[in-house]
Amino acid sequence: MAKGEKTLTTAFGISVGDDQNSLTAGARGPVLMQDVHLLEKLAHFDRERIPERVVHAKGAGAYGYFEVTADVTKFTKAKFLSEIGKKTEVFARFSTVGGERGSADAARDPRGFAVKFYTEEGNYDFVGNNTPVFFIRDPLKFPDFIHTQKRNPATNLPDPNMFWDFLSLTPESIHQVTILFSDRGTPATYRNMNGYSSHTYKWYNDKGEYFWVQYHFKTDQGIKNLTRGEARRIAGEDPDHATRDLHEAIEQGDYRSWTLEMQILTPEKAKDFPWDIFDITKVWPHKEVPPIKVGKLVLNRNPENYFSEVEQSAFCPGNVVPGIAISPDKMLQARVFSYHDTHVHRLGPNYHLIPVNAPKNAPEKSYQRDGFMRVDANGGGGPNYWPNSFGGPEPDADSLEPPFEVSGDAARYPYTHPNDDFVQPGNLYRHVMTDSDRDNLIGNIVDHLGKALKRIQLRQTALFYKADPDYGLRVAKGLGLDSKEVERLAGMSQEERARETSA
Repeated sequence: MAKGEKTLTTAFGISVGDDQNSLTAGARGPVLMQDVHLLEKLAHFDRERIPERVVHAKGAGAYGYFEVTADVTKFTKAKFLSEIGKKTEVFARFSTVGGERGSADAARDPRGFAVKFYTEEGNYDFVGNNTPVFFIRDPLKFPDFIHTQKRNPATNLPDPNMFWDFLSLTPESIHQVTILFSDRGTPATYRNMNGYSSHTYKWYNDKGEYFWVQYHFKTDQGIKNLTRGEARRIAGEDPDHATRDLHEAIEQGDYRSWTLEMQILTPEKAKDFPWDIFDITKVWPHKEVPPIKVGKLVLNRNPENYFSEVEQSAFCPGNVVPGIAISPDKMLQARVFSYHDTHVHRLGPNYHLIPVNAPKNAPEKSYQRDGFMRVDANGGGGPNYWPNSFGGPEPDADSLEPPFEVSGDAARYPYTHPNDDFVQPGNLYRHVMTDSDRDNLIGNIVDHLGKALKRIQLRQTALFYKADPDYGLRVAKGLGLDSKEVERLAGMSQEERARETSA
């Protein structure tokens, strides 16, 4: 085969040198806007489904409030967090990730956990999941990952070979895979699961001091999950069970609540922290960064119209208020672009005017004009540019976040942090899970992975072995694989293992 005949290119035929690592300033980021390959992949991916969401297509939502229960003013100047007892109206949406709008609520899938805070400084969107980690840490891989979780392009059927082929070639996914195939992969209801930022964010106070933080919304109803058998039964009997549960509980006055806990790191401690704090595939161990209770989220009002308020709701992690900012996390940097881009495609450039998305307590004062479905006064006769001398709104320097140092050569950097991808999932398996948890985990994996090709089973089982030998050997036994072969593959480099188990 002639050289270049199978070379990966952009949509315009330009060869791609690296399809695994985004272009960043230094090894830890942030991502550079000049990475045209990343932007092309994300922009095209955002437009692959019309009109339902590409991911998180099926969901349920409710209104409520967030109440501050602790003084955090030394960490952030965000006004909605400025005093104990302060309440802010919210709208929350819960969802599955990979399925279509008609899919079952009981699917084994991460759950979206999004909250829109209607603050006096504008809308603040918390956009997280029910798991504290994710499958990948570089956004260049995201469209490919989601493709493997969707349907086979030829058969239009879910494909275990696609699913496990990608994951087995992406070792950083092992932590999330372990969580997904534990019982926490199928929460009993939306009220029985936690919500996590997964990403690290930056909080900063009115002195210009900043801190790195992670969010944990802990369910007050208690964690409850479904076994594989229970999930299959419920999916057949009532595929909308979680949607129904949330709506009926609120209708009956049985309001749902979560306690917000924060993990907070000073920049000084972050420098010597044993884990990469901007790697979404890792957690901050609670022994090293104990969470502190900050507030209470309560949902107490159902939407009046599902389409208007739930289906048209749109959340973006880039919607942050003064006192909260984005970290250099590569995945977060790309989400800030991709979410807004998706909403513009799905709902139009004026989706912020839809009532559920509109800033209720801080009306829009911008120079954005015109566009599809502009339904307000469109700025009237005021100027549509800045600077101007006609009394238009002007920037407020108090809204600027404190700087942090960024340096490094612009390049596509492979991940090189000394702590590998197998330590935390191994600890989860050994020290957190009970015997029953481990039994269910192995059974769930064997049931799903068993539908994939044997060479893919071997490659993935070797990753389980690297996390913990018992983990890998039990999966191997369940699949009828040669344990010696699994151990041999586990001892190889990722590149060697991929070559040996290729078609």
